[in-house]
Order: sequence, then C-alpha cells, then structure tokens
Amino acid sequence: MENLVDGVVAAQPGWSGRRVLVTGATGFVGTWLAKALLDSGAQVVCLVRDADPNALFIRGGIDEQVTIVAGSLQDYFLLERALKQYEIDTVFHLAAEAIVPNAIVSPLSTFESNIRGTWQLLEAVRRTPTVTRTVVASSDKAYGAQPRLPYTEEDPLRGRHPYDASKSCADLLAQAYASTYELAVGITRCANIYGPGDINWSRLIPGTIRSILRRERPVIRSDGKSTRDYLYIADAVEAYLTLGTRVEEPGIRGEPFNFGPGRAVSVLDLAARLLALGPYPELTLDIVNTAKAEIRDQSLSSEKAKRLLGWRPSVGLDEGLERAMKWYQAFLEEDLEITSRT
Repeated sequence: MENLVDGVVAAQPGWSGRRVLVTGATGFVGTWLAKALLDSGAQVVCLVRDADPNALFIRGGIDEQVTIVAGSLQDYFLLERALKQYEIDTVFHLAAEAIVPNAIVSPLSTFESNIRGTWQLLEAVRRTPTVTRTVVASSDKAYGAQPRLPYTEEDPLRGRHPYDASKSCADLLAQAYASTYELAVGITRCANIYGPGDINWSRLIPGTIRSILRRERPVIRSDGKSTRDYLYIADAVEAYLTLGTRVEEPGIRGEPFNFGPGRAVSVLDLAARLLALGPYPELTLDIVNTAKAEIRDQSLSSEKAKRLLGWRPSVGLDEGLERAMKWYQAFLEEDLEITSRT
C-alpha cells in the first residue's frame, strides 16, 4: 500500500517541528493533509471518532505515524484537553458530515457534527493559549444557489439544504470567533475535491471510476446537466497549508478564501472524460435522475487567493482524472488480491 500514499502531495516548508491537530484526518482530504504535514516534519495529532479499516488513513499506515486522540467533536472537554496536553499551535478543522445525501437523511447528526462540533472546537481554541493558527473547512456549498457565477467571497452565505446550511453556519461561526476574539482563523471554501484516496463510492468521480473498472454502467443520480468546479487533491492540500502558514497576517486573519479552478464542467462532460480514460470506452451511462436538494450550477472565483496568498491550481482536470484513474486501478487490484487470499 505504500505506493498508494506517496507522490500525491509534496512536502511544504514552514511546518517542521510544528504541533498540529487535524480533525477529520481519516477522511479523504484529512488523510492527505496529515500525510503532507508528516512529510513536512510536523508533529501531527489526529482526532479520530471512527477508525474504518478500509480507509487509506489506516491501510496506508498513516495512523501509525501520528498521535491518535479517540473521541468526537461533541466532547468539549476532550477537545480542550487534547489541545493543551499536546501543546498544539495549529489546528486544521476538517471533521464533518461531508456527504450531501447522508445529510438529507440525517439532518440532526449533520448539524451536531458540522455546527455544534465547530463552535466547540473554536471555543476550545479560544481557551488554549498555545494555539495561534486555525483553519476551518467550509465549502462552496455554503453559498447555496447564487444568481451569478462565479461565486466570490463577497457573496452571501445562503445554504438552503441540510449540508449546505450546516456549512454556512460553520463558516459564520469561524468568522465570529475571528472577529470577536481576534483569533487567527482562516476559512477555506473549496470546489469539489477529487483524486487518489477518495473511497466514498457515492461520490461522482470515485463511483464512476469504480464502475468503469468493473465494466459496469456508471450510475448518474442527476440528469447530468448540473455543473461544478473540480479541484485536484494536491492543489486542495496546498491551499490548506498555504493558508495555515499565512493566517496570522493582517488582511488574511479572519478571512474566507475560495479555492477552485474556476472552470466548471457538467456531470455528463466529466463522465465522458472518465469513460475515455478507462479500458471500456464503449460503456454507456445509466442516468437515473433521482437526485434531490442539490445546487444546479456552481463555480468559484479564486482571484482573492491568487492575489493575497499566491495560490493557484497546478493540476488540470484531464491530468487529475488520469492520475486518479491510475490510482484507483492499483487500489482496486490490491483489494482483489486481498480478497483472493482470504
């Protein structure tokens, strides 16, 4: 599995010796962020609620290189203890219910995790003097549906569905703590992040790739005409780390930043690109059109991040999809080997 956790995100300067807490480290983005921090010399502490043995965080051995704090965001005293015991100086808050259909089915648990979890962590940060830098993961979904594209950071947050509303609230909480208590908090609003390591098969890209590699018709839940920005995982992790190193600076402290390529494509276009990359281009799509409570079109302007942080995406969509396809081929082949041996 070692080859599956190498070469995706490069080591970054400025993190050697830093004591960093990552919430949501067992998730897709959190796993690669923890790996990049380790490779950059940071001492990484991860808050882990559930340890799925199939997660790349476990299968790639990242759990053996970090300090694990077992618990959830709902346990305030655990959060405060972890921050103080490990003398954390930087926090990356990524833990959340991140799957839109799950949020629709279970809004209460979504609000508990995404909203209450955020204010509890921010309060623990406020009461821990060693923490000088905090980055909170919001989302492009926090904007809800807007009358014009692309979204800018000046657009209002108007989430109307459970997941979207929870991210709007978490975003506003982060801004409130930064403004009221002068905390060095930065907020990421990323486009749809994709790439190696995402094994939530309900998401469009991993689910479509897995179907293609199994020679099955990919299922498209919507009508396929909605459009989105897609951000490669390495560019997303670089965005987090860049904001983390700069968040104490005037003009950046307390600010939200969009991170995306600003080139939205339709679901049908994306699926067609994946079919062309796969071994069975003759496959056709199964368009079921049953998706509900999803925003029709989304696109982000990242001009603020380019101007203030010097960040810009480096991996184009076609290159990123090709890298993802190769990674999933290796991952699924390993799964097959493991299954055949048991």
